[in-house]
Amino acid sequence: MAKLILSMDGLVLKEIPLLKERMSIGRKAHNDIQIDNMAISGEHAAVVTILSDSFLEDLNSTNGTLVNGQSVKKHFLKDGDVIELGKYKMKYLAAPVAPGEVADYDKSMLFQSGPLPDVATLGDPMIAAVAQSQASAPAAPTLPAAAIQLLSGSNAGRELPLTKTLTTLGKPGLQVAVIARRPHGYFLTHVEGAKFPTVNGRVLDGQAHCLQDHDVIEIAGVKMEFFLKT
Repeated sequence: MAKLILSMDGLVLKEIPLLKERMSIGRKAHNDIQIDNMAISGEHAAVVTILSDSFLEDLNSTNGTLVNGQSVKKHFLKDGDVIELGKYKMKYLAAPVAPGEVADYDKSMLFQSGPLPDVATLGDPMIAAVAQSQASAPAAPTLPAAAIQLLSGSNAGRELPLTKTLTTLGKPGLQVAVIARRPHGYFLTHVEGAKFPTVNGRVLDGQAHCLQDHDVIEIAGVKMEFFLKT
């Protein structure tokens, strides 16, 4: 399990295991990691952990977030990276990868500088290429095949098969979420944006949500239906 080592002025204050898929960091009490200091914004940053990888996102904080001395907005964390929030530092220690565990997705897909797969423009050639690459991935034998169908927007009616470990959905800078394909189901997790996705009209929290057949998801203003293929 990955973890953060919180310190200030060289003194270790706390060891924080990344137990949740999304852990918020900030001054306010509702954060998963609360740092009660005026240099820290109420909701300063968040760490999203999917499989054995973690991603850091600055939540438009007042004083910014540094990783290894460089200001970042979104950053794929590597073992030994040092996150700086004001006078506080958090060293990231990655979880060991289990033997044979290989992610069948490109990590840069989540936080690359270019456009992410955008459900509102699923007909775009780049998006079509993403969908085509997904179709080539083998399906796990214990999990039924599934897909999402767009219900609104200019591409309403289009389908996207969920065959890779992670499928990224949304609009960068506005709202991004991922659907993770696991042996025991399909799970929706919020990754980026102030607003969280909704499922059947209910706003999700920072935890992964297990999708059920015919759930209606809304991400970045676009509605889509998750369904199992039988």
